[in-house]
Amino acid sequence: MTDKELLTIAREASGRAYVPYSKFAVGAALECRGGRVFTGCNVENAALGDTICAERTACVKAVSEGYRDYVRLAIYAESQNYCMPCGSCRQFLSEFNDGELEILCCKADGRYVSYRLKELLPYTFNY
Repeated sequence: MTDKELLTIAREASGRAYVPYSKFAVGAALECRGGRVFTGCNVENAALGDTICAERTACVKAVSEGYRDYVRLAIYAESQNYCMPCGSCRQFLSEFNDGELEILCCKADGRYVSYRLKELLPYTFNY
């Protein structure tokens, strides 16, 4: 699967977001080793702390289906800026990755940048 294909899946997932408060829809597509892709979108809640990000949604779906070996994560939002994972998502993803996970951060015009998780979170909280 190409980067563009994975980013398209993330863009499509953003259309399913539940964002009545921020109006900022985010979609994610998490590619597992072997090619399986899990999607996620952000789901807001009036109790802000109960909101879940698109990246964690995709990861939880993968874990619940027995997948824990990830190679790429694409993130998309209709934004003029690159859509980056928040700190909670970075730490959450590090639980299932040694830092080599490639993260594709896209913006509305289709341009994207690529990082390794360890670049975005160099000092994870691990035991």
